[in-house]
Amino acid sequence: THTKMATIPLGFNIDSPRWDQSTFVGRLKHFLNITDPRTVLVPEEELDRAKALVEGCRAGAVPPGSSQEQLLYAKKLYDSAFHPDSGEKMNFIGRMSFQVPGGMAITGCMLQFYRTVPAVVFWQWVNQSFNAFVNYTNRNAASPISLRQIGVAYVTATGAALATAVGLNLYTKRAPPLLARWVPFAAVAAANCVNIPMMRQQEIINGITVTDENNNELGHSRRAAVKGIAQVVLSRITMAAPGMIILPIIMERLEKFTFMQRIRVLHGPLQVLLCGGFLLFMVPAACALFPQRCSLALADLEQELHDSIVAKHGDKVPYVYFNKGL
Repeated sequence: THTKMATIPLGFNIDSPRWDQSTFVGRLKHFLNITDPRTVLVPEEELDRAKALVEGCRAGAVPPGSSQEQLLYAKKLYDSAFHPDSGEKMNFIGRMSFQVPGGMAITGCMLQFYRTVPAVVFWQWVNQSFNAFVNYTNRNAASPISLRQIGVAYVTATGAALATAVGLNLYTKRAPPLLARWVPFAAVAAANCVNIPMMRQQEIINGITVTDENNNELGHSRRAAVKGIAQVVLSRITMAAPGMIILPIIMERLEKFTFMQRIRVLHGPLQVLLCGGFLLFMVPAACALFPQRCSLALADLEQELHDSIVAKHGDKVPYVYFNKGL
């Protein structure tokens, strides 16, 4: 026990956040940590060891000689690869830490190949397939969703993206060239407004669990689900916006230079790299926009739930809390 005491401070709790989650900067540091794309390269055995270490630590069985640094690194790997509700290992394409490498490749290609309808259709379809994967992986696991619902969500979101992209693509044929470059962003934004609510429709239909500040369950609220999902839609659109709005302006300027016209073959790889630069910062920044543990004023709840909480607790519960998902 002497080595344990020497390396891990008393009262160390592996689950308490390292940074203040009520501030944007605290949440940004937290998400910079868990969306670190380098964790995608960590081998499976190491992830399993990290999980065992975190679970051991929760049970109070810390291996002798472990340092606080080791435990915090194990928690970082655990958070990056395992679902917060179910504890299951997530497929690596759906992890938030894969958002930068996966997103930069797809976004770069959407921005590069926007001129012809078949290319637009193909890359929007690839992007929606990736999104459906990510939304399913990061859903609130307490609300199960059937395979049929996943299928419907996928088809409607892909349909919305393609209708927006192809429609705008034809519409911008006579518009300034920069407008045509912004079509992929409009399609991505439209699809996000469909994809996420459809993937998480169970939460809107049945409501999600809301608790008081001490995590005591108070009931299920559909309004809480709507607020959580709206925040996720907003943060996903924010994640894509800077890269998909600013990058076309940069490329439009660059392509006027003679040296850029000579190296056309490198335009695609260059856009992919630049997208990566935007996403490295935007993935954690967009995740940090709203607190993960979302709150809703008692007055904004459904009348029925509001009345049952007041009947039980009087005015002791001004706010209810819930996990909004990512």
